[in-house]
Amino acid sequence: MKEQIEQLTAQIQELKCRTEKEIEDARVRLLGKKGEITRLFEEFRTVSPEVKREFGQKLNVLKKLASDKIQELKAEVAVSASAAAPSDDVSMPGDPLPLGSRHPVSIARQEIVNIFRKFGYDVAEGPEVEDDYHVFEALNFPPNHPARDMQDTFFVSAGHPNPLLLRTHTSSVQVRTMERMKPPIRVICPGRVFRNEAISARAHCIFHQVEGLYIDEGVNFADLKQAILLFAREMFGADTQIRMRPSYFPFTEPSAEVDVSCNICHGKGCNICKGTGWLEILGCGMVDPNVLEASGIDSKKYSGFAFGMGIERIAMLKWQVNDLRHYFENDMRFLREFSNCVEV
Repeated sequence: MKEQIEQLTAQIQELKCRTEKEIEDARVRLLGKKGEITRLFEEFRTVSPEVKREFGQKLNVLKKLASDKIQELKAEVAVSASAAAPSDDVSMPGDPLPLGSRHPVSIARQEIVNIFRKFGYDVAEGPEVEDDYHVFEALNFPPNHPARDMQDTFFVSAGHPNPLLLRTHTSSVQVRTMERMKPPIRVICPGRVFRNEAISARAHCIFHQVEGLYIDEGVNFADLKQAILLFAREMFGADTQIRMRPSYFPFTEPSAEVDVSCNICHGKGCNICKGTGWLEILGCGMVDPNVLEASGIDSKKYSGFAFGMGIERIAMLKWQVNDLRHYFENDMRFLREFSNCVEV
C-alpha cells in the first residue's frame, strides 16, 4: 500500500489536463466510487492496527492532494478558455450609433416638390453645365441684352458662338422640357444653380431653385395666382396671404414678385419682415410668346405661366434662419437642429 500511495502521489503531482472533460475523467479515476484512492480506503480497513494510524494519515494527505490538484486544473482551463474567447460578447446588443439627418435644404426641397406633385406637377431635371442657348437665348435674352447683366455667370468655355456655362437658373430645364414635350406641360424643375456673387448672409455663389411651368390652352394670370396661393398656404399655413407686385423678367410678360404674409408676426410687423408684415418668396409671370415659339410651341394656341423660388430662401423663412452661410458650413450644431424635421 505504501508503494501504491507513493506512485499515486507522483502521478497526481505530474497530472496535466487541457479540457474540462479530461479533468472530469481524472477525478473519476482517482476519487470516484471505483477510483484508485477510494479503493485504497477500502483496503485500509484490512491493515493491522499497528500501522493504521500511519497509513490513515498518508491516505488523507493523498486524497487532499488529489482534490486540490483537480481544482487547480479547473482554474487553469477556465483561464485559458477566457483568454481564447473574443473580447466582445457578440451576442450582446451593439452600441447605438448616431444617425445622420436630412440637410435643411433637402428637407425644404422635398416638401416643395411634394406640394406641387399633389397639384399634378411632374419633376423635370437637366444638366448643371449648360450652353448659352438654353440658359439665355431661348429665354428671350439676346446676345447683348442688358438683362444678362442681372446674372453674373460662371463661363466654362467662353468665346464660342454657344459657350458652356454653369446654369444661373433652372429655367434651362423648362426650355429642354418644352423642346421635348408637347402641351399640356405641367412640371417643376428643382436643382442647383451658380452665380458669380459675393458671399454674405443674404447671398451665395451656389444655391438651389425650384421653378415651375404650366402650358396649356386658356391658361391665364388668375391660374398663376391661384397656384401660388395654394402653394403658400400648404408651405406656410392655411392663414397665409399673398400679394403680387409688378416686376420684369425677360422670359415672362406680365411679370410679378410674390410676397407672403409674415408667418412670424402674422402681418403685424417684426424684425424678420423688417416691419412690413410681408416676405418675398418668388418671381413669376406669363410665359412670353417668344419663349414658346423658340421651343416650337404655337403661342396663338397655347399660353402658360412660370415661377421660380430659391429653396434656401424658403427654408430661411420656414425655420427663421438669419444667415444663408449656415447651409454650407457643415456645422453639426446647426444641422442637428433639423434632425426631427418630418417631410410631408
